[in-house]
Amino acid sequence: MGTLLDHWGPWTVDDVLALREHPHGHRYELLDGSLLVTPGPGVRHQRASFNLHTALASAAARAAAEVEVFGAVAVRVPSGLLVPDLVVVKACAVADDPPYVDAAAVVLVVEVVSPDRRRWDLGIKPGLYAEAGIARYWRVEVEPAPAVVAGVLTETGYVDTTVSPGTTATVDEPFPITLDPAVLIRR
Repeated sequence: MGTLLDHWGPWTVDDVLALREHPHGHRYELLDGSLLVTPGPGVRHQRASFNLHTALASAAARAAAEVEVFGAVAVRVPSGLLVPDLVVVKACAVADDPPYVDAAAVVLVVEVVSPDRRRWDLGIKPGLYAEAGIARYWRVEVEPAPAVVAGVLTETGYVDTTVSPGTTATVDEPFPITLDPAVLIRR
């Protein structure tokens, strides 16, 4: 495949998967045939993502949950291909190392909100995840203070519970995990 500018017509999942990883960490997502290219996340975002990844993986192991936790892996949804910051998937669905994860195998998807992607992370992506039937969507806010908004899918969309910084809360699904969002941005 040539450069992004050489492409003509609507993009497909195969087109997006054929793109090489960007050296600066740009992410390629697909929505209704349109390619979305976003810059790689900053340090604070990456720190929160890493710390939550570690906490989720540890909690899943303690619960003996048959899942895997991934960062920035492509998820196939009805309208295209999305790349959440974190995704917890059924282990059996990734046993053969697929190029993307089907939404049906996702038990939790997490977005760490970036200032430059706020509208996308808060307005558009939750609807796409809900449309795909992903039962749990968490949003991590790092500005102005860290918070985790844990959403559970209902018939009308996600119903959210906010875990504020400095408070410790236990979320029971998809497996028990105790969180204080303040620790997500600590070094």
